[in-house]
Amino acid sequence: MSTTTLSAQETPRTSSAPARRTKPVRVRTHAPLTPWLLMAPALLSAIVFVLFPFLNTVVLSFTDARPLVGGSFNGLQNYRDLLADPMFWIALRNCLIYVVGAVPPLVILPLLLAMLVRKSVPGIGAIRTAIYTPVIASVVVTGLIWTWILDSRGLVNSMAQWLGVISAPIPFLTDEFLLLFSSILVTVWQGLGYYMVVYLAVLANVPRSLHEAAMMDGAGPVRRFFTVTLPAMRSTMLLIGVISSLAAFRVFSEIFVLSGGTGGPGGRSSSLVMLIREAGTGLSGRLGYSSAVSIVLFLLTLALMVVNLRLTYRKES
Repeated sequence: MSTTTLSAQETPRTSSAPARRTKPVRVRTHAPLTPWLLMAPALLSAIVFVLFPFLNTVVLSFTDARPLVGGSFNGLQNYRDLLADPMFWIALRNCLIYVVGAVPPLVILPLLLAMLVRKSVPGIGAIRTAIYTPVIASVVVTGLIWTWILDSRGLVNSMAQWLGVISAPIPFLTDEFLLLFSSILVTVWQGLGYYMVVYLAVLANVPRSLHEAAMMDGAGPVRRFFTVTLPAMRSTMLLIGVISSLAAFRVFSEIFVLSGGTGGPGGRSSSLVMLIREAGTGLSGRLGYSSAVSIVLFLLTLALMVVNLRLTYRKES
């Protein structure tokens, strides 16, 4: 038997210690802080542009501050002046008239338009575009167009006089209440297309089987509207009512443009927002009084929203 020996060069080398394994690096993430970091820009913007101005307005409402002049604390004097100011009550009356005059058409007319334009007929796309066009136009441009239409020498009065319907121009823009109703007309005209699109989106989700079942029961178009379409639109109608009423209560641009910035004869067609502007602008502006009107408007708007939401909850339940 022969034996074979390995030379020193051929002897395998063995390490005296096992190789160390590198541990994976673990990065600790603070999960609770991550959402706050993501929301930080939005929260900062809300604090700077919403919360701070609101708190500043509350503080100013208890002072006699004016532009470039630091005011002193005067308690509830601004609120007493507000309640004793006849222009405040006139502006509040105008806002209530605006809500009553603008909200029902903005709830009902867009639904009727949506029922008409949802049918597949030639040219219906052009009709939808024409109805929606006022929505993309600014309120200032819309107001200037209607100023030209409703002026004493505008389109409506000129055509009516030419046809012999009237002998003297109708003061659409110079009468206290006609100016208010003209502004309501502009608001309704500009909002029809927007709310029509909302109704169209909801109508597309109404099951066709309900209409077919109603037709099998002998229901005509009118009956199907009241028994099928209207119940399906109830929550949407209530939502549009809430949104449009809040917007109507804070109206500014329509009245401002149609009246040329004067608020009508003697300012008697002004809204609460116009009163805030008139009282708080200029070097002699009463910032304290203007802030008090702003706080009252905020509280009235909040109360109106609560009433609308409670009515919505009751009707849905």
